[in-house]
Amino acid sequence: MLRNLHVKNLALIDEAEVDFEKGLNILTGETGAGKSIIIGSINLALGEKVSKEMLRDNEENAFVELIFDVESDALKKALSGLDVYPEDNMLILSRKISGGRSIAKINGESVPASKMKAVSALLIDIHGQHEHQSLLKKQKHLEILDDYARNELSDIKSELKETYKKYREVTKELEEASLDEESRMRELSLLEYEIHEIEEAALTAGEDEVLETKYRKLLNGKKIMEAIHAAHGLLSMEDGSASELTGRAHRELSSVADYDDAIRGMADELLEIDNLLNDLNREIADYMDEAEFDDETFAGTEQRLDEINHLKAKYGHTIDEILASLEEKQEKAEKLQNFDMYHKKLLQQENALKETLQKQSEKASAIRKRYAKELAEKIREQLVDLNFLDVRFEMKFEQKETFGADGFDEVEFVIATNPGEPLKPLGSVASGGELSRIMLALKTVLAKNDEIETLIFDEIDTGISGRTAQMVSEKMHMIAEHHQVICITHLPQIAAMADAHFSIEKSVENETTISTIRRLTEDEQVTELARMLGGVRITDTVLESAREMLNLAQNAKK
Repeated sequence: MLRNLHVKNLALIDEAEVDFEKGLNILTGETGAGKSIIIGSINLALGEKVSKEMLRDNEENAFVELIFDVESDALKKALSGLDVYPEDNMLILSRKISGGRSIAKINGESVPASKMKAVSALLIDIHGQHEHQSLLKKQKHLEILDDYARNELSDIKSELKETYKKYREVTKELEEASLDEESRMRELSLLEYEIHEIEEAALTAGEDEVLETKYRKLLNGKKIMEAIHAAHGLLSMEDGSASELTGRAHRELSSVADYDDAIRGMADELLEIDNLLNDLNREIADYMDEAEFDDETFAGTEQRLDEINHLKAKYGHTIDEILASLEEKQEKAEKLQNFDMYHKKLLQQENALKETLQKQSEKASAIRKRYAKELAEKIREQLVDLNFLDVRFEMKFEQKETFGADGFDEVEFVIATNPGEPLKPLGSVASGGELSRIMLALKTVLAKNDEIETLIFDEIDTGISGRTAQMVSEKMHMIAEHHQVICITHLPQIAAMADAHFSIEKSVENETTISTIRRLTEDEQVTELARMLGGVRITDTVLESAREMLNLAQNAKK
């Protein structure tokens, strides 16, 4: 859940910090107080685009930080798929805006805005007017239904996805194989040339690395041999060599070793050093005998490396890649040499995969249709509660002409809000306010299944009042039993249901307008509800009505 929001130098906000609670968090305030800035700042922290207008006047920097508690194992697993890991069950998302640029961070580590969006999609779900408009897209309807039916549908969808992937590979191969005979022969000729070129090189794995090491030695052969000869001389000269001097030192100490154990230890160490020097000297002598630094060896090594690098430029960056390319070309050449049999086999594979897709799509469709009836009826019941009294709500199925990764179903929500009207798509019937209520009905039905813990509702109360507003407030409470809900509202009926009520207030300080946000006490909540009920002039009667509304809401939540 979203535990804390910290905003600095954003629009009307100088600096604000909010500690949100579980359940229903309500934000209220007079028009123009800056309620939308709170949602805007959250959106900004979650990766939305930055505009200069977001900064406070005369400020160069702005900052937004969100702190989430992450306790769900399923959420932790999903985050790990994005290479994000909570620390002490906590995730901090921040965005700093400076000079028209922004820096996004997760737990202090800079990330691209795209990653911030991907992470935020797992943490928080924001429903404003734009999100309600997504209900007009048919693809969204299929997503909603599949999410509702996921317990039974997930396995067959995984099978469908895998089969469709194979089907696309085969159809792509068929398209590539659809060449006339002349083109096929031309391609076969090229393949045979390339196969011969690679096979003739007789490459072995790791050969290039060995050759490159040898080439570096040969390239510096003179320098290496001069150093080796010098080292050998210093170790093996009869007069003044390291071996001769070490031997003399050992003999001197050995002559008095019986008088002191410490001297005996030093003499023994010198003997070990003398033996090591002799061994090393033999290794150097062997190296000098075996070393090949002649021009012929150098030329042969260089020529072989040139041959390998030429093949790398054409067929792969490594020998392994070249050999893999050879295998691929051999397979392709074999197919072209036996084209009729190869083409027939591809067609058989395509038909077999089509049959499998058909069966899997039919199975998925049957599951969807069963759940669609159940979901549509539950949504209809919720819509009736939200003052769509004679509503009909169904899911219309059509079969696409071609298969997709989800099968062949195309699903669309259709609605009739008045008796006798035909069922029509949402876009041709529902207003913005009605779309908000339909989204709320959906969220109420899906609340138990929805894995995203924090839901934000903005403009959920557009175009409603009276009994409908009361029902909306009760739905919000139902959703808040399973999720953390943050809701901006201008309706007292919804505000009264708050588990935590925050007021956003605008004031003028030093001729500058600023917005602040604070949590209300119970008495302050009554006063705020009275303002929402009665406007500027708050009478005792209005206060009493506000107190009664709050009491009724508290009782309704029990």
